[in-house]
Amino acid sequence: MISCRGATKLSVIAAIAAVLLPAAVQASEENAGESFFSELPVEMHGFYEMRGGYRLRKDKYEKDMSIMENRFQLDLYSYLDWGDIRFKGDAYGDLVTEKGYFDMREANIFLRPLDYMDLKAGRQILTWGTGDLIFINDLFPKDWQSFFIGRDTEYLKAPSDAAKVSLFGDEANLDIVYTPRFDHDRFISGERISYWNSNLGRLAGQDAIVHTDKPNEWFGDSEIAGRLYKNIENYELAFYGYRGYWKSPGGQTPTRSQATFPDLNVYGTSLRGSVGKGIGNVEFGYYESADDQSGRNALVNNSEMRYLIGYTQEIARDLTMGVQYYLEQMLDYGRYKNSLISGPARDEYRHLTTLRLTKLLMNQNLRCSLFTYYSPSDKDVYMRPNINYKVSDNLAVEAGANVFFGDYPHTFFGQFQNNTNIYTGLRYSF
Repeated sequence: MISCRGATKLSVIAAIAAVLLPAAVQASEENAGESFFSELPVEMHGFYEMRGGYRLRKDKYEKDMSIMENRFQLDLYSYLDWGDIRFKGDAYGDLVTEKGYFDMREANIFLRPLDYMDLKAGRQILTWGTGDLIFINDLFPKDWQSFFIGRDTEYLKAPSDAAKVSLFGDEANLDIVYTPRFDHDRFISGERISYWNSNLGRLAGQDAIVHTDKPNEWFGDSEIAGRLYKNIENYELAFYGYRGYWKSPGGQTPTRSQATFPDLNVYGTSLRGSVGKGIGNVEFGYYESADDQSGRNALVNNSEMRYLIGYTQEIARDLTMGVQYYLEQMLDYGRYKNSLISGPARDEYRHLTTLRLTKLLMNQNLRCSLFTYYSPSDKDVYMRPNINYKVSDNLAVEAGANVFFGDYPHTFFGQFQNNTNIYTGLRYSF
């Protein structure tokens, strides 16, 4: 972490880089033979980005500025005879926290020791499952803070320090991911986004930062996830398994002074393929809360069943629509209500629908999109409008918003009403 003064210097350096990068890139293209990187088996890409945003509603627990950062990403990768090496890291100055950061997104090695086996070890971005911004069997870490303040959607996927083995066969394919130390979500803690604090019975933010007691022992607090999948006549059928912990806090210590990550096992399946003129998908997951299988412990999440069905189709030229229906069912609900300590009770069933509309214009250089979550049970809404214009092969500008509505302050999206924000961004890629 860098001090405020360091963050200011970082911002100045980044601004200078934004001016010099285009010329530098052009020079490197014109003098490729003299470039240092041309002498090595290394490819280099990256971008410089400026992004700023403000809240549209007054939030007494957070700053009016929702995001204000200069970011520089460098992506290096090398394809060698024996394998591939990749490094991707972000350096950015954040004027909201008045600090500077370095976020290593990827640092891994890829090998193919056998014709039917791939191995990737190190820091990497992992994902699977069929949902569109809804995750059931994808138990890899997410960055919900970035998602809600207006960073690029790519930052929703947080990195994992893991080893992934992929086995390929005629009958089926198998992926196994082992994480030697638990990688939790970058969850809502109150540092940047206000939230519903059930212990206080009110909204909270920087006045009540969430402190956690998390599993943190190498190899002792590990995670393992698996996916067995097969294509059957253009349909992908998959089975999933996970053993680890709730990715965001799913419990509290007996004194209720710290949030915890209870043990979690997940078993699920999915099917995706052509339906009519579009693509359909269904997914299912059983969340076994291993630390509270009876549902009587008020300090630990109950077990759940989760269901998803979705469909995506191009409904007109360069206009795509996607819809989803998602259901969470809390198991042992009667025992949960009987053990409830305080505050409003969760519903036994949480219904959620989503709608995605994406329109491409101006030779597909302009992308207009809207992603909307609506929960008829929670009576809350989350809308993500976004406009992205590709000025040139290297330069893009965008504007968007994160808009929250809700009848109650304790529902998932309703708790974020005061975090409604707008943002703009400028990115130069090389």
